[in-house]
Amino acid sequence: LMERKTPVKINRKEVMLAKLRKSCSCTPQKLKNFFMDFFPVLRWLPKYRCKEYIWGDVMSGLVIGIILVPQAIAYSLLAGLKPIYSLYTSFFANIIYFLMGTSRHVSVGIFSLISLMVGQVVDRELLLAGFDLNDDAPPALGDDSLQNDSLSNTTAFNLTIVGINAECGKECYAIGIATALTFMAGVYQVLMGIFRLGFVSMYLSESVLDGFATGASLTILTAQVKYLIGIKIPRSQGHGMFVITWINIFRNISQANLCDVITSAICIVVLVTAKELGDRYKHKLKFPLPTELVVIVVATLVSHYGKLNEVYASSVSGAIPTGFIPPKVPEFNLMFRVAVDALPLAIVSFVFTVSLSEMFAKKYAYTIRANQEMFAVGFCNIIPSFFHSFATSAALAKTLVKTSTGCQTQISGVISAMVVLLVLLFLAPLFYSLQKCVLACIIIVSLRGALRKFRDVPARYHVNKMDTLVWVVTMSASALVSTEIGLLVGIVFSMLCIIVRTQRPRTTLLGQIQDTSFYEDDLEYENLYTVPKVKIFRFEAPLYYANRNYFLKSLYRLTNLDPNLEVARRKKYEKKEKQHLKKGSHRTANGLGIRETTLQLVPKQIDFQVLVVDCSSISFLDTTGVNTLKEILKDYKNLNISVLLACCNPSVIDSLKRGGYFGRDFGCIQEMLFYSIHNAVLFAKDQK
Repeated sequence: LMERKTPVKINRKEVMLAKLRKSCSCTPQKLKNFFMDFFPVLRWLPKYRCKEYIWGDVMSGLVIGIILVPQAIAYSLLAGLKPIYSLYTSFFANIIYFLMGTSRHVSVGIFSLISLMVGQVVDRELLLAGFDLNDDAPPALGDDSLQNDSLSNTTAFNLTIVGINAECGKECYAIGIATALTFMAGVYQVLMGIFRLGFVSMYLSESVLDGFATGASLTILTAQVKYLIGIKIPRSQGHGMFVITWINIFRNISQANLCDVITSAICIVVLVTAKELGDRYKHKLKFPLPTELVVIVVATLVSHYGKLNEVYASSVSGAIPTGFIPPKVPEFNLMFRVAVDALPLAIVSFVFTVSLSEMFAKKYAYTIRANQEMFAVGFCNIIPSFFHSFATSAALAKTLVKTSTGCQTQISGVISAMVVLLVLLFLAPLFYSLQKCVLACIIIVSLRGALRKFRDVPARYHVNKMDTLVWVVTMSASALVSTEIGLLVGIVFSMLCIIVRTQRPRTTLLGQIQDTSFYEDDLEYENLYTVPKVKIFRFEAPLYYANRNYFLKSLYRLTNLDPNLEVARRKKYEKKEKQHLKKGSHRTANGLGIRETTLQLVPKQIDFQVLVVDCSSISFLDTTGVNTLKEILKDYKNLNISVLLACCNPSVIDSLKRGGYFGRDFGCIQEMLFYSIHNAVLFAKDQK
């Protein structure tokens, strides 16, 4: 016989006080460990193997830096901001993650989905403030354009309504919204790290994340089409942006700029061909082809010397100033306007960063600290927000490139930041004539991975239909409604699917595998032996208030016996028999014989005397679950049918004991509870 161990009583008050004393104590060693944990670079940098690691880190850093520059300029279209702010974001994020990150390989910086979420908030606030969302106004010239807002947009808006007592132009207000949003997202992430709320990411399943990424990719693609064909349509805002934008595109398709269309076609062909060749021959290439940079350089030269902006009215990037703007504290009053929007941004940014960090840590056999990752990505948002940057996250594509080019540590991130710094200080003005349609092509081609998820739908459906439904719902909501609503819908729908699964789980009767002590589903397997006079019922879910009725209905249906109805039928039969004996009559009022009338009420022949409930799949019971088992125990007892429980886990047994299922003194527990189905069946046979 197995006996339960006597539980050790824990004084929770003493434990809490001990933890509090430990956490509040301050010693030199503890202070040192705190700084070493908060800045992991202090642990691994002194142990850096220069001869072994430096070449791979430098090479990967240069490649990522070369990729970062065109992507940063391109993603500024998504964020609705000037390219210089994207370059700032890429620079500061790499430096801060180098100091605070625990992953050796992830590339943290500008990311398309995060840029899209920032851009949607920026557009909404610009519209509410009365600005025109048309971003095709003539670009300002000179390095002072960032600070002289009246040059960059003729529309000015007195921001006293939000607490800024200064006249601020469109660009000034846009970056103000973006930095306030980024600061709030970083604050949320740091608070989540302090309170150890990393478990929130568990509610974002793979299907939800994939559906969200695919839906957001469709939104990104839709937003770039107007740049591809060179038409001027208003930037749609709010719910239904996907549909509204496509309607506007088809209405204005006749105004397409032929120069932009031809340029886009050539760039997409070149980029896709280069990507496909790179994927096919990546095992032969030491590092990926810098196709984006080549396309941008060639396109800029052609646009500049061909005067495409002046002759064909092709939209260009405009002036990108050099140097750094003086830091500025994000506007406190603007934070209240974007506080709600910052929450999904913070969660998505953290989830993508941690999931990528864990994936590559597992691949290269080291560990990361998820809580520290939350601090790292939080400060990658908080600190850069003072330097006119917007939200960041880890990106899969750039991380794959880093690992394929020999990255060993985050030294590569510093090298990438130096490449971006070189562009910021000297090379940025050279991109003045770069067409926006070229940037749109780079963005669209970068979405290949997410859009290819559509090809995986049949395989996904074959593996799990419910997960496929979650993917479709999340993707549709993200594309057709909005990205934030899509993420919320995905999480809620995913949780509802789990609830539905537990509300209507699989139920079955078991049969014995001949000449063994094992029992399996008699609907799934052939040649199973049915134990005479014994029914074995399996319920494959926790038993709680939401599935109580389904449990009872399934039990009654599979055993072909509802004890309540059977008891009622027997009482009616006994009542008719008494009436017959009392009257002594052989005919009833309707002309039928008493024997014919009572034949309809004769108790049915019950083909079993013992019901064994297989509890191996019941992970827990709530009060309703315990009462349900007590109810069937009582109801079947009225029909002289024994109910035996088998394969209960310790928590279920404890719930049954506390609920009084085994009586006050547990004296009958050995005749009601068994550690295997076979033991219960043998006991039932012995009792006959």
